[in-house]
Amino acid sequence: MKQFTTEQLRNICLAGHGGAGKTSFLEAALYGCGHIDRMGKVDEGTTVSDHDPEEVKRAISISTSLGPCVAQGHKINFIDTPGYFDFVGEVKGALRAADAALIFACAVSGVEVGTEKVWAYASEGNLPRAFFINKMDRENANFARVVGQLKEVFGSSAAPIQMPIGSEAKLVGIVDLLMEKAFYYTDSGRKLEEKPIPAELMAQAAEYRAVLLEAIAETDDELLEKYLEGQELTLEEVMRGAKAGILAGKLTPILCGSSLKNIGIKSALDAIIRYFPSPKDFAPQSGVNPKSKSEEQRLSAVTAPFSALVFKTMADPYVGKLSLFRVYSGAIKSDSSVFNSTKENAERIGQLFVVRGKTQEAVTELIAGDIGAVAKLQATATGDTLADKEHPIRYQGVAFPRPTISMAVEPKSKGDEEKIGSSFSRLQEEDLTFMVRRETETRQTIISGMGELHLEVIVSRIAKKFGVEVVISLPKVPYRETIRSSVRMEGKHKKQSGGKGQFGHVWIEMEPTEAGLGFEFVDKVFGGAVPRQYIPAVEKGIRETLDEGVIAGYRVVDVRVTLVDGSSHPVDSSEMAFKIAGALAFKKAFAACRPILLEPIVNLEVKVPDTDMGTIIGDLNKKRGRILGMEPQDGMQLVKAQAPLGELFKYATDLRSMTQGRASFITQHSHYEEVPSNVADPIIAAAAKKEEE
Repeated sequence: MKQFTTEQLRNICLAGHGGAGKTSFLEAALYGCGHIDRMGKVDEGTTVSDHDPEEVKRAISISTSLGPCVAQGHKINFIDTPGYFDFVGEVKGALRAADAALIFACAVSGVEVGTEKVWAYASEGNLPRAFFINKMDRENANFARVVGQLKEVFGSSAAPIQMPIGSEAKLVGIVDLLMEKAFYYTDSGRKLEEKPIPAELMAQAAEYRAVLLEAIAETDDELLEKYLEGQELTLEEVMRGAKAGILAGKLTPILCGSSLKNIGIKSALDAIIRYFPSPKDFAPQSGVNPKSKSEEQRLSAVTAPFSALVFKTMADPYVGKLSLFRVYSGAIKSDSSVFNSTKENAERIGQLFVVRGKTQEAVTELIAGDIGAVAKLQATATGDTLADKEHPIRYQGVAFPRPTISMAVEPKSKGDEEKIGSSFSRLQEEDLTFMVRRETETRQTIISGMGELHLEVIVSRIAKKFGVEVVISLPKVPYRETIRSSVRMEGKHKKQSGGKGQFGHVWIEMEPTEAGLGFEFVDKVFGGAVPRQYIPAVEKGIRETLDEGVIAGYRVVDVRVTLVDGSSHPVDSSEMAFKIAGALAFKKAFAACRPILLEPIVNLEVKVPDTDMGTIIGDLNKKRGRILGMEPQDGMQLVKAQAPLGELFKYATDLRSMTQGRASFITQHSHYEEVPSNVADPIIAAAAKKEEE
């Protein structure tokens, strides 16, 4: 691939609701630019960017994929992202590396939840944005209606710079409102024929253009003054104003077309090259010098010291771990050394690549503004900064969301426990929204992710990549056991079976303590009733019983046990005998102290649209939740509540279903509370039945 200057680069994230046609757009762009000989289809699993076996199987995008296109002497690094909420981490990483977001909306469905979410994500990073109204060839496609929705939801900065010629089956081309020209597409979209704007579209085109010119004029004081005085803006002024407006976020251009018919794709590429910012147009990138701890900046120039950010890690079957990175300043060459400013160690750079789908093209150098990859970095992970060792800088990494759903996993085959751990660790390197932990209280391996589909894909991947099949289920709730009254109880272990016998005898007092104090053992034996050497054994027997539980097999908490008396035998007493006696006394005392089950309660914050408030509160009440308060936040309502953990294992799925994905939530452990008897009784009964078996 030829070398491009920083000014000739464009880094565009393709984002939007699932099924809006992002992958098909990239496929059409690659075809139109001559990078592929035929256009693949998402449904057939033949596109360049959806190459993972899971993507082919499910006919959806799951991972971020790169698709650089060369057009008109420029290189556009397209970053294709999934549209399904379960894979939002991929979108976050892609937006961190991009210079602009092209947000897709379906000409039939219009503005959807995914459209709104991607807009919000891009807003967080102050990224320039544009819309592409796709599927103009579909039945019931309506450009004007979707434009109205975009303006209503996202504000007056959304303005068409293109409009379609025809729609549905009669879609034939695109009107460029700034150039005031019509372009008709032939030869499967690879050829354009320039013509005057059709007479029947002149009035609508003039109306759109007037709105567009006003929006452009408002981006610059000189242009606005000239516009208000009634002077006509030149094409050069309009184009310069459009580019400045997009960069400043004051103009959100609306493009249109059909990815499947390859109509409007070349016009979109032209607009991206003409109006979208290059890396050179942005302010210097800010970071922190890891040595001096002071803030520094890097110009997007080849002459500046090298710096880059790793925004994605992939496990490639042929080259191993592949790190995708965006170069922010300077240049990097193959077979060189760089400094990982995040981990503060050196990394050896082997062969550099430019990635297109699953293929890698070797290159000797990558310059400021470009995106590439390198294999087999030792310590570098997603979010790390690579830099010149003499001029280190550390950039802010990728802000990944916290997992929202957890499931328990166990191997189908015994002996695969170790393979499970190493397999999940490999996948965690690729996906930082996926987490694995061992729950010691329930003795389960817990995997957490962004949704049920996310975890399904993870499980399928470890089966295919690492040959480990697992069974997933709802996690066990880490209940705990405690008491509500006090008692004095005897524990005696006496056994005679010929030869040396066993004898241990203790009296204990058991009482509840304050919540959160755990367990306390007190020795109040006088006169050697229990010999000193056996007292630790009594405590050990009790502590082992704590972890096993008494009424349902869960850990005992908030109990004080005082050893007050006992007796011993000069020959038959032993540490083991007193250990057993202590455990017996504990179990008998616990059963007599009105034992209860405790359940974990979490603090819950749900950000929800006003229209769904009643549904959310009603559902929380069904889940035994308590509403603590509500407050407005970012145009939505923040509901603060507490609810039992056991009721929330599938809350991510429930919430998405109730609000079409518009709501979000976070949880944090708060405390333990007594389980209501109607819930506790079946749990205790099930434990007793299992014990009998």
